[in-house]
Amino acid sequence: MIVFHITHSQQWEAAKQVGFYRGDTLDTEGFIHCSTLPQVTRSANKFFAGKTGLLLLSIDSDKVQAEIKYEEAAGELFPHIYGPLNVGAVVQVVEFVAGEDGKFELPDGLKEIT
Repeated sequence: MIVFHITHSQQWEAAKQVGFYRGDTLDTEGFIHCSTLPQVTRSANKFFAGKTGLLLLSIDSDKVQAEIKYEEAAGELFPHIYGPLNVGAVVQVVEFVAGEDGKFELPDGLKEIT
C-alpha cells in the first residue's frame, strides 16, 4: 500500500544524504505523520497553506523498516511511521505546489502510480 508524506525539499535532500528521513515530528511526537490518498489534499490545505518548496513523497508501506500504525485523528485513521523512514521505501517524489487560489490538489504525476 502507498502512503504519502508532505515535506520541504531541503529536508528530503538532507535525508537522501544520510539514508533516512526523520521529518519535523519524529523527535517531538514520536512518529512521522502520513496520509492515505484521500487525505492528502485535506492535510495539505490544513497544515501547509501558504507554504512553498514542498514535495509529496509516495511511500511503499511494505518497504518501510519502522512500524506503521493507523491511528485516529480528526475522526479518521491516519498512517504514522514510528521511526526513521528509510529512503528506499520512497517510490516517487513529486513537487507539491498550491494552485493560484492557494489550494492544493493531487499532482497529475501522482495519479499515475496510485
